Amino acid sequence: MPNSGTGPHAQRQTPITQVRGAYQRMKTKSPSRFAVLIFTGIIFIWAGLLMLPISSASGEVTPFVDALFTAVSTICVTGLSVVDMSSHWSPFGDAVVFAGIQVGAVGVLTLASILGAVVTRKLGLRQKLVAASDGNSLRLHAGAVSESQAVRLGEIGGVLVTVVSSLAIIESIVAAGIFPALVSNENYKSWWQALFDSYYFAASAFTNTGFVPTTHGLEPFVNDAWVLGCLATAVFAGSLGFPVIFSLVRWARTRQRLGLHVKLTLVTTVALFFAGWVAIYFLEGNNEATFGTLNDGMQPFTAGFMSVMTRSGGFATVDIGQMNESTVSVMSMLMFVGGGSASTAGGIKVTTFAILFLAAVAEARGVKDIQAFRRRIPVDVLRLAISVALWGATIVAFASIAIMQVSQASMKEAVFDTISAFATVGLSTGLTERLPDEGVYILSATMWLGRVGTVTFAAALASRQKKQLYTLPEERIIVG
Repeated sequence: MPNSGTGPHAQRQTPITQVRGAYQRMKTKSPSRFAVLIFTGIIFIWAGLLMLPISSASGEVTPFVDALFTAVSTICVTGLSVVDMSSHWSPFGDAVVFAGIQVGAVGVLTLASILGAVVTRKLGLRQKLVAASDGNSLRLHAGAVSESQAVRLGEIGGVLVTVVSSLAIIESIVAAGIFPALVSNENYKSWWQALFDSYYFAASAFTNTGFVPTTHGLEPFVNDAWVLGCLATAVFAGSLGFPVIFSLVRWARTRQRLGLHVKLTLVTTVALFFAGWVAIYFLEGNNEATFGTLNDGMQPFTAGFMSVMTRSGGFATVDIGQMNESTVSVMSMLMFVGGGSASTAGGIKVTTFAILFLAAVAEARGVKDIQAFRRRIPVDVLRLAISVALWGATIVAFASIAIMQVSQASMKEAVFDTISAFATVGLSTGLTERLPDEGVYILSATMWLGRVGTVTFAAALASRQKKQLYTLPEERIIVG
Protein backbone atom coordinates (compact mmCIF):
# COMPACT_ATOMS: atom_id res chain seq x y z
CA MET A 1 0.00 0.00 0.00
CA PRO A 2 1.53 3.37 -0.97
CA ASN A 3 2.36 5.72 1.83
CA SER A 4 0.76 9.10 1.12
CA GLY A 5 3.28 10.88 3.26
CA THR A 6 6.58 9.22 2.35
CA GLY A 7 6.45 7.98 -1.24
CA PRO A 8 8.47 9.48 -4.11
CA HIS A 9 5.41 11.33 -5.35
CA ALA A 10 4.98 12.97 -1.97
CA GLN A 11 8.60 14.10 -2.04
CA ARG A 12 8.00 15.89 -5.31
CA GLN A 13 4.98 17.75 -3.90
CA THR A 14 6.88 20.87 -2.95
CA PRO A 15 4.98 24.07 -2.12
CA ILE A 16 5.79 25.42 -5.59
CA THR A 17 4.47 22.23 -7.20
CA GLN A 18 1.29 22.43 -5.15
CA VAL A 19 0.76 26.07 -6.19
CA ARG A 20 1.22 25.14 -9.83
CA GLY A 21 -1.24 22.28 -9.50
CA ALA A 22 -3.86 24.49 -7.85
CA TYR A 23 -3.36 27.10 -10.54
CA GLN A 24 -3.81 24.55 -13.33
CA ARG A 25 -7.04 23.24 -11.80
CA MET A 26 -8.55 26.71 -11.30
CA LYS A 27 -7.69 28.10 -14.72
CA THR A 28 -8.86 24.96 -16.51
CA LYS A 29 -12.27 25.01 -14.80
CA SER A 30 -13.02 28.67 -15.56
CA PRO A 31 -10.34 31.03 -16.94
CA SER A 32 -12.54 34.12 -16.68
CA ARG A 33 -13.58 33.37 -13.09
CA PHE A 34 -9.96 32.73 -12.19
CA ALA A 35 -8.96 36.07 -13.73
CA VAL A 36 -11.64 37.95 -11.79
CA LEU A 37 -10.56 36.26 -8.55
CA ILE A 38 -6.95 37.26 -9.17
CA PHE A 39 -7.93 40.84 -9.93
CA THR A 40 -10.17 41.09 -6.86
CA GLY A 41 -7.52 39.48 -4.67
CA ILE A 42 -4.96 42.04 -5.82
CA ILE A 43 -7.35 44.85 -4.88
CA PHE A 44 -7.67 43.54 -1.31
CA ILE A 45 -3.89 43.06 -1.07
CA TRP A 46 -3.41 46.70 -2.08
CA ALA A 47 -6.09 47.79 0.39
CA GLY A 48 -4.22 45.96 3.12
CA LEU A 49 -0.95 47.65 2.15
CA LEU A 50 -2.59 51.09 2.13
CA MET A 51 -4.05 50.49 5.60
CA LEU A 52 -0.57 50.04 7.08
CA PRO A 53 0.63 52.94 9.27
CA ILE A 54 3.73 53.24 7.10
CA SER A 55 1.54 54.07 4.10
CA SER A 56 0.04 57.24 5.59
CA ALA A 57 1.90 60.48 6.10
CA SER A 58 0.56 60.75 9.65
CA GLY A 59 1.71 57.24 10.58
CA GLU A 60 -1.85 56.25 11.47
CA VAL A 61 -3.95 53.40 10.10
CA THR A 62 -6.07 54.50 7.14
CA PRO A 63 -9.74 53.51 7.58
CA PHE A 64 -10.70 50.40 5.60
CA VAL A 65 -13.31 52.21 3.51
CA ASP A 66 -10.76 54.81 2.36
CA ALA A 67 -8.03 52.25 1.76
CA LEU A 68 -10.39 49.98 -0.18
CA PHE A 69 -11.68 52.81 -2.36
CA THR A 70 -8.13 53.97 -3.12
CA ALA A 71 -7.07 50.39 -3.90
CA VAL A 72 -10.03 49.88 -6.25
CA SER A 73 -9.41 53.24 -7.90
CA THR A 74 -5.72 52.38 -8.26
CA ILE A 75 -5.99 48.82 -9.59
CA CYS A 76 -8.95 49.81 -11.79
CA VAL A 77 -6.86 52.80 -13.03
CA THR A 78 -9.73 55.18 -12.32
CA GLY A 79 -8.25 58.14 -10.45
CA LEU A 80 -11.17 59.00 -8.19
CA SER A 81 -10.19 59.58 -4.56
CA VAL A 82 -11.80 60.13 -1.18
CA VAL A 83 -8.57 61.33 0.44
CA ASP A 84 -6.05 63.97 -0.61
CA MET A 85 -3.66 61.91 -2.72
CA SER A 86 -0.89 64.49 -2.37
CA SER A 87 -0.85 64.78 1.43
CA HIS A 88 -2.48 61.67 2.89
CA TRP A 89 0.05 59.12 1.71
CA SER A 90 3.69 58.72 2.74
CA PRO A 91 6.45 58.01 0.21
CA PHE A 92 5.78 54.31 0.82
CA GLY A 93 2.08 54.84 0.17
CA ASP A 94 2.85 56.76 -3.01
CA ALA A 95 5.06 53.87 -4.15
CA VAL A 96 2.22 51.40 -3.48
CA VAL A 97 -0.16 53.54 -5.56
CA PHE A 98 2.43 53.91 -8.34
CA ALA A 99 2.96 50.15 -8.50
CA GLY A 100 -0.80 49.58 -8.38
CA ILE A 101 -1.58 51.64 -11.43
CA GLN A 102 1.05 49.72 -13.40
CA VAL A 103 -0.49 46.42 -12.34
CA GLY A 104 -3.99 47.64 -13.12
CA ALA A 105 -3.00 48.94 -16.54
CA VAL A 106 -2.14 45.44 -17.72
CA GLY A 107 -5.78 44.30 -17.58
CA VAL A 108 -7.73 41.56 -15.86
CA LEU A 109 -7.24 38.63 -18.22
CA THR A 110 -3.79 39.68 -19.45
CA LEU A 111 -2.66 39.90 -15.83
CA ALA A 112 -3.95 36.39 -15.20
CA SER A 113 -2.14 35.14 -18.29
CA ILE A 114 1.17 36.74 -17.29
CA LEU A 115 0.82 35.33 -13.77
CA GLY A 116 0.14 31.92 -15.27
CA ALA A 117 3.24 32.17 -17.43
CA VAL A 118 5.29 33.03 -14.34
CA VAL A 119 3.86 30.17 -12.29
CA THR A 120 4.10 27.52 -15.03
CA ARG A 121 7.29 28.99 -16.56
CA LYS A 122 5.81 28.96 -20.05
CA LEU A 123 3.12 30.68 -22.14
CA GLY A 124 0.94 27.74 -23.09
CA LEU A 125 -2.25 27.57 -25.10
CA ARG A 126 -4.43 28.20 -22.04
CA GLN A 127 -2.51 31.38 -21.14
CA LYS A 128 -2.77 32.53 -24.74
CA LEU A 129 -6.53 31.97 -24.73
CA VAL A 130 -6.94 33.85 -21.46
CA ALA A 131 -4.85 36.77 -22.69
CA ALA A 132 -6.62 36.75 -26.05
CA SER A 133 -9.93 37.19 -24.24
CA ASP A 134 -8.75 40.61 -23.08
CA GLY A 135 -8.61 41.71 -26.70
CA ASN A 136 -11.66 39.79 -27.86
CA SER A 137 -14.50 39.00 -25.47
CA LEU A 138 -15.95 36.52 -27.96
CA ARG A 139 -13.20 34.11 -26.92
CA LEU A 140 -14.88 33.77 -23.54
CA HIS A 141 -17.64 31.71 -25.10
CA ALA A 142 -17.52 28.11 -26.14
CA GLY A 143 -16.93 27.05 -29.70
CA ALA A 144 -14.54 27.95 -32.46
CA VAL A 145 -13.52 31.55 -32.92
CA SER A 146 -12.44 32.92 -36.28
CA GLU A 147 -8.80 33.91 -36.38
CA SER A 148 -9.52 36.91 -38.65
CA GLN A 149 -9.06 39.18 -35.64
CA ALA A 150 -7.12 42.25 -34.61
CA VAL A 151 -4.65 39.95 -32.88
CA ARG A 152 -4.40 36.26 -33.73
CA LEU A 153 -3.75 33.60 -31.13
CA GLY A 154 -0.21 33.07 -32.34
CA GLU A 155 0.58 36.75 -31.77
CA ILE A 156 -0.49 36.86 -28.10
CA GLY A 157 3.11 36.51 -26.92
CA GLY A 158 4.03 39.59 -28.93
CA VAL A 159 1.10 41.49 -27.44
CA LEU A 160 2.21 40.64 -23.91
CA VAL A 161 5.68 41.93 -24.76
CA THR A 162 4.04 45.07 -26.18
CA VAL A 163 2.09 45.58 -22.95
CA VAL A 164 5.18 45.53 -20.78
CA SER A 165 7.51 47.39 -23.15
CA SER A 166 5.01 50.13 -24.02
CA LEU A 167 4.43 50.83 -20.34
CA ALA A 168 8.15 51.28 -19.78
CA ILE A 169 9.03 53.11 -23.01
CA ILE A 170 6.10 55.51 -23.34
CA GLU A 171 6.08 56.43 -19.66
CA SER A 172 9.83 57.11 -19.76
CA ILE A 173 9.46 59.33 -22.84
CA VAL A 174 6.63 61.33 -21.26
CA ALA A 175 8.52 61.63 -17.96
CA ALA A 176 11.59 62.92 -19.81
CA GLY A 177 9.40 65.44 -21.62
CA ILE A 178 7.85 66.99 -18.51
CA PHE A 179 10.82 66.67 -16.15
CA PRO A 180 12.46 69.99 -17.22
CA ALA A 181 9.21 71.85 -16.58
CA LEU A 182 8.81 70.28 -13.15
CA VAL A 183 12.41 70.67 -11.99
CA SER A 184 12.39 74.36 -12.97
CA ASN A 185 9.09 75.01 -11.20
CA GLU A 186 9.32 76.90 -7.92
CA ASN A 187 7.11 74.34 -6.17
CA TYR A 188 9.88 71.72 -6.41
CA LYS A 189 12.77 72.04 -3.99
CA SER A 190 14.73 68.97 -5.13
CA TRP A 191 15.42 67.33 -8.48
CA TRP A 192 14.66 63.83 -7.21
CA GLN A 193 11.15 64.83 -6.17
CA ALA A 194 10.64 66.35 -9.62
CA LEU A 195 11.94 63.12 -11.17
CA PHE A 196 9.59 60.92 -9.14
CA ASP A 197 6.61 63.16 -9.90
CA SER A 198 7.54 63.13 -13.59
CA TYR A 199 7.26 59.35 -13.67
CA TYR A 200 4.15 59.48 -11.48
CA PHE A 201 2.45 61.92 -13.86
CA ALA A 202 3.60 59.91 -16.89
CA ALA A 203 2.33 56.61 -15.47
CA SER A 204 -0.91 58.21 -14.33
CA ALA A 205 -1.42 59.62 -17.84
CA PHE A 206 -0.54 56.57 -19.97
CA THR A 207 -2.52 54.22 -17.71
CA ASN A 208 -5.43 56.69 -17.90
CA THR A 209 -5.55 56.91 -14.09
CA GLY A 210 -5.40 60.66 -13.49
CA PHE A 211 -3.93 60.68 -9.98
CA VAL A 212 -2.01 63.87 -9.14
CA PRO A 213 0.81 63.47 -6.57
CA THR A 214 1.27 67.15 -5.68
CA THR A 215 -0.69 69.50 -3.42
CA HIS A 216 -0.69 72.14 -6.15
CA GLY A 217 -1.91 69.62 -8.75
CA LEU A 218 -1.83 70.85 -12.32
CA GLU A 219 -2.43 74.47 -11.28
CA PRO A 220 1.17 75.60 -12.03
CA PHE A 221 0.83 74.19 -15.55
CA VAL A 222 -2.71 75.28 -16.36
CA ASN A 223 -1.33 77.57 -19.09
CA ASP A 224 1.62 75.34 -20.04
CA ALA A 225 0.72 73.79 -23.39
CA TRP A 226 3.86 71.62 -23.44
CA VAL A 227 3.22 69.80 -20.14
CA LEU A 228 -0.50 69.42 -20.80
CA GLY A 229 0.23 68.29 -24.36
CA CYS A 230 2.60 65.58 -23.12
CA LEU A 231 -0.01 64.32 -20.65
CA ALA A 232 -2.80 64.41 -23.25
CA THR A 233 -0.65 62.50 -25.76
CA ALA A 234 0.07 59.80 -23.17
CA VAL A 235 -3.63 59.52 -22.28
CA PHE A 236 -4.57 59.27 -25.97
CA ALA A 237 -1.95 56.57 -26.60
CA GLY A 238 -3.04 54.57 -23.56
CA SER A 239 -6.70 54.73 -24.58
CA LEU A 240 -6.07 53.10 -27.98
CA GLY A 241 -5.46 49.65 -26.53
CA PHE A 242 -2.47 47.33 -26.56
CA PRO A 243 -3.69 45.33 -29.60
CA VAL A 244 -3.83 48.59 -31.57
CA ILE A 245 -0.36 49.63 -30.38
CA PHE A 246 0.93 46.17 -31.30
CA SER A 247 -0.62 46.38 -34.77
CA LEU A 248 0.75 49.89 -35.37
CA VAL A 249 4.26 48.80 -34.34
CA ARG A 250 3.94 45.78 -36.63
CA TRP A 251 2.74 48.03 -39.48
CA ALA A 252 5.69 50.40 -38.97
CA ARG A 253 8.11 47.47 -39.24
CA THR A 254 6.56 45.35 -41.96
CA ARG A 255 3.83 47.52 -43.51
CA GLN A 256 1.41 44.67 -42.80
CA ARG A 257 -2.20 45.61 -43.45
CA LEU A 258 -4.05 47.14 -40.51
CA GLY A 259 -7.08 45.14 -39.46
CA LEU A 260 -10.64 46.34 -39.16
CA HIS A 261 -10.42 46.60 -35.37
CA VAL A 262 -7.46 48.97 -35.60
CA LYS A 263 -9.11 51.14 -38.25
CA LEU A 264 -12.41 51.36 -36.39
CA THR A 265 -10.64 52.19 -33.13
CA LEU A 266 -8.51 54.96 -34.68
CA VAL A 267 -11.30 56.53 -36.75
CA THR A 268 -13.88 56.46 -33.95
CA THR A 269 -11.43 57.73 -31.32
CA VAL A 270 -10.31 60.64 -33.49
CA ALA A 271 -13.91 61.49 -34.47
CA LEU A 272 -15.06 61.52 -30.84
CA PHE A 273 -12.04 63.60 -29.84
CA PHE A 274 -12.78 66.34 -32.39
CA ALA A 275 -16.52 66.23 -31.68
CA GLY A 276 -15.83 66.62 -27.96
CA TRP A 277 -13.27 69.37 -28.59
CA VAL A 278 -15.71 71.49 -30.58
CA ALA A 279 -18.65 70.84 -28.24
CA ILE A 280 -16.73 71.64 -25.04
CA TYR A 281 -15.21 74.80 -26.51
CA PHE A 282 -18.51 76.29 -27.68
CA LEU A 283 -20.55 75.17 -24.68
CA GLU A 284 -18.04 76.27 -22.05
CA GLY A 285 -16.34 79.22 -23.77
CA ASN A 286 -18.57 81.83 -22.07
CA ASN A 287 -18.27 80.38 -18.55
CA GLU A 288 -16.28 82.86 -16.46
CA ALA A 289 -15.86 80.32 -13.65
CA THR A 290 -13.96 77.87 -15.86
CA PHE A 291 -12.61 78.96 -19.24
CA GLY A 292 -12.82 82.59 -18.16
CA THR A 293 -9.87 81.99 -15.81
CA LEU A 294 -7.60 80.89 -18.67
CA ASN A 295 -5.47 82.84 -21.10
CA ASP A 296 -7.29 83.48 -24.37
CA GLY A 297 -4.95 81.23 -26.32
CA MET A 298 -5.38 78.37 -23.83
CA GLN A 299 -9.16 78.21 -24.03
CA PRO A 300 -9.36 76.17 -27.27
CA PHE A 301 -6.38 74.10 -26.14
CA THR A 302 -8.04 73.31 -22.81
CA ALA A 303 -11.22 72.27 -24.62
CA GLY A 304 -9.15 69.75 -26.57
CA PHE A 305 -7.34 68.68 -23.42
CA MET A 306 -10.62 68.00 -21.61
CA SER A 307 -11.95 66.11 -24.63
CA VAL A 308 -8.94 63.78 -24.45
CA MET A 309 -9.49 63.33 -20.71
CA THR A 310 -12.98 61.97 -21.33
CA ARG A 311 -11.34 59.00 -23.03
CA SER A 312 -10.51 57.94 -19.43
CA GLY A 313 -7.70 60.31 -18.51
CA GLY A 314 -8.94 61.95 -15.33
CA PHE A 315 -6.78 65.10 -15.29
CA ALA A 316 -8.61 68.41 -15.12
CA THR A 317 -7.36 72.00 -15.36
CA VAL A 318 -10.77 73.53 -14.66
CA ASP A 319 -13.36 72.90 -11.94
CA ILE A 320 -15.82 70.30 -13.27
CA GLY A 321 -18.34 71.32 -10.62
CA GLN A 322 -18.47 74.86 -12.08
CA MET A 323 -19.05 73.70 -15.66
CA ASN A 324 -22.33 74.29 -17.48
CA GLU A 325 -24.77 71.39 -17.33
CA SER A 326 -24.70 71.13 -21.12
CA THR A 327 -20.93 70.65 -21.05
CA VAL A 328 -21.16 68.10 -18.25
CA SER A 329 -23.77 66.18 -20.28
CA VAL A 330 -21.51 66.03 -23.34
CA MET A 331 -18.55 64.90 -21.24
CA SER A 332 -20.72 62.24 -19.56
CA MET A 333 -21.64 60.78 -22.94
CA LEU A 334 -18.03 60.78 -24.08
CA MET A 335 -16.91 59.14 -20.83
CA PHE A 336 -19.54 56.42 -21.16
CA VAL A 337 -18.10 55.46 -24.56
CA GLY A 338 -14.55 55.49 -23.18
CA GLY A 339 -11.49 54.24 -25.04
CA GLY A 340 -10.31 51.24 -27.03
CA SER A 341 -10.77 47.57 -26.20
CA ALA A 342 -7.99 45.95 -24.13
CA SER A 343 -6.72 49.42 -23.26
CA THR A 344 -6.12 51.23 -19.99
CA ALA A 345 -9.34 53.16 -20.63
CA GLY A 346 -12.83 52.17 -19.49
CA GLY A 347 -16.35 52.69 -20.79
CA ILE A 348 -18.26 50.51 -23.21
CA LYS A 349 -15.35 51.05 -25.67
CA VAL A 350 -15.20 52.97 -28.92
CA THR A 351 -15.58 49.84 -31.06
CA THR A 352 -18.82 48.99 -29.25
CA PHE A 353 -20.11 52.47 -30.07
CA ALA A 354 -18.90 52.14 -33.66
CA ILE A 355 -20.66 48.78 -34.14
CA LEU A 356 -23.95 50.17 -32.82
CA PHE A 357 -23.63 53.23 -35.06
CA LEU A 358 -22.82 51.13 -38.12
CA ALA A 359 -25.78 48.84 -37.36
CA ALA A 360 -28.10 51.86 -37.24
CA VAL A 361 -26.69 53.14 -40.54
CA ALA A 362 -27.11 49.72 -42.17
CA GLU A 363 -30.73 49.53 -40.97
CA ALA A 364 -31.45 53.05 -42.26
CA ARG A 365 -29.99 52.14 -45.66
CA GLY A 366 -31.84 48.85 -45.80
CA VAL A 367 -28.58 46.90 -45.97
CA LYS A 368 -28.64 43.43 -44.41
CA ASP A 369 -24.98 43.27 -43.35
CA ILE A 370 -23.00 45.62 -41.11
CA GLN A 371 -20.07 46.82 -43.20
CA ALA A 372 -16.98 48.94 -42.63
CA PHE A 373 -13.78 49.39 -44.67
CA ARG A 374 -14.95 46.76 -47.18
CA ARG A 375 -15.40 44.17 -44.45
CA ARG A 376 -18.55 42.50 -43.10
CA ILE A 377 -19.04 42.40 -39.33
CA PRO A 378 -20.70 39.23 -37.98
CA VAL A 379 -24.02 39.36 -36.14
CA ASP A 380 -22.53 37.85 -32.98
CA VAL A 381 -20.29 40.92 -32.65
CA LEU A 382 -23.38 43.14 -32.81
CA ARG A 383 -25.09 41.03 -30.13
CA LEU A 384 -22.06 41.41 -27.88
CA ALA A 385 -21.97 45.18 -28.48
CA ILE A 386 -25.65 45.49 -27.57
CA SER A 387 -25.09 43.44 -24.41
CA VAL A 388 -22.11 45.53 -23.31
CA ALA A 389 -23.93 48.83 -23.90
CA LEU A 390 -27.13 47.65 -22.20
CA TRP A 391 -25.40 46.25 -19.13
CA GLY A 392 -23.20 49.32 -18.89
CA ALA A 393 -26.22 51.62 -18.98
CA THR A 394 -27.99 49.44 -16.39
CA ILE A 395 -25.04 49.57 -13.99
CA VAL A 396 -24.75 53.35 -14.35
CA ALA A 397 -28.51 53.83 -13.85
CA PHE A 398 -28.73 51.74 -10.68
CA ALA A 399 -25.52 53.18 -9.22
CA SER A 400 -26.60 56.77 -9.94
CA ILE A 401 -29.97 56.26 -8.25
CA ALA A 402 -28.28 54.66 -5.25
CA ILE A 403 -25.76 57.52 -4.99
CA MET A 404 -28.54 60.12 -5.11
CA GLN A 405 -30.43 58.23 -2.41
CA VAL A 406 -27.56 57.92 0.09
CA SER A 407 -25.98 61.33 -0.52
CA GLN A 408 -28.91 63.53 -1.57
CA ALA A 409 -26.71 64.74 -4.43
CA SER A 410 -28.09 66.38 -7.55
CA MET A 411 -28.64 64.29 -10.66
CA LYS A 412 -25.88 66.19 -12.47
CA GLU A 413 -23.28 65.29 -9.83
CA ALA A 414 -24.45 61.72 -9.25
CA VAL A 415 -24.65 60.72 -12.92
CA PHE A 416 -21.34 62.36 -13.83
CA ASP A 417 -19.35 60.82 -10.98
CA THR A 418 -21.01 57.43 -11.46
CA ILE A 419 -20.19 57.36 -15.17
CA SER A 420 -16.67 58.50 -14.30
CA ALA A 421 -16.38 55.55 -11.91
CA PHE A 422 -17.87 52.99 -14.32
CA ALA A 423 -15.74 54.23 -17.22
CA THR A 424 -12.68 54.44 -14.90
CA VAL A 425 -12.14 58.07 -15.89
CA GLY A 426 -11.44 59.83 -12.60
CA LEU A 427 -13.03 63.21 -13.33
CA SER A 428 -15.33 64.44 -10.56
CA THR A 429 -17.72 67.27 -9.80
CA GLY A 430 -16.45 67.15 -6.22
CA LEU A 431 -19.14 64.73 -5.07
CA THR A 432 -16.92 61.67 -4.60
CA GLU A 433 -14.77 63.13 -1.84
CA ARG A 434 -17.78 64.10 0.27
CA LEU A 435 -19.75 60.86 -0.13
CA PRO A 436 -20.82 58.92 2.99
CA ASP A 437 -19.37 55.46 3.47
CA GLU A 438 -22.36 53.85 1.75
CA GLY A 439 -21.74 55.94 -1.35
CA VAL A 440 -18.04 55.10 -1.29
CA TYR A 441 -18.81 51.38 -1.36
CA ILE A 442 -21.30 51.89 -4.21
CA LEU A 443 -18.72 53.73 -6.33
CA SER A 444 -16.10 51.11 -5.45
CA ALA A 445 -18.36 48.37 -6.83
CA THR A 446 -19.10 50.50 -9.90
CA MET A 447 -15.39 50.96 -10.62
CA TRP A 448 -14.79 47.24 -10.18
CA LEU A 449 -17.57 46.33 -12.60
CA GLY A 450 -16.37 48.92 -15.09
CA ARG A 451 -12.80 47.61 -15.09
CA VAL A 452 -13.54 43.89 -14.93
CA GLY A 453 -15.95 44.30 -17.81
CA THR A 454 -19.54 43.19 -18.06
CA VAL A 455 -18.75 40.33 -20.45
CA THR A 456 -15.92 38.96 -18.28
CA PHE A 457 -18.05 39.27 -15.16
CA ALA A 458 -21.00 37.50 -16.77
CA ALA A 459 -18.77 34.68 -18.02
CA ALA A 460 -17.21 34.34 -14.57
CA LEU A 461 -20.63 33.97 -12.93
CA ALA A 462 -21.84 31.35 -15.39
CA SER A 463 -21.41 27.92 -13.83
CA ARG A 464 -21.42 26.23 -17.23
CA GLN A 465 -22.13 27.04 -20.83
CA LYS A 466 -25.28 25.48 -22.24
CA LYS A 467 -25.82 24.50 -25.84
CA GLN A 468 -29.41 24.48 -27.05
CA LEU A 469 -30.01 21.58 -29.41
CA TYR A 470 -33.30 22.79 -30.81
CA THR A 471 -34.74 25.92 -32.46
CA LEU A 472 -37.99 27.52 -31.36
CA PRO A 473 -40.60 28.75 -33.88
CA GLU A 474 -40.00 32.27 -35.13
CA GLU A 475 -42.48 35.08 -34.54
CA ARG A 476 -41.95 38.78 -35.18
CA ILE A 477 -42.95 41.57 -32.81
CA ILE A 478 -43.54 45.28 -33.39
CA VAL A 479 -40.47 47.42 -32.71
CA GLY A 480 -40.42 51.21 -32.69
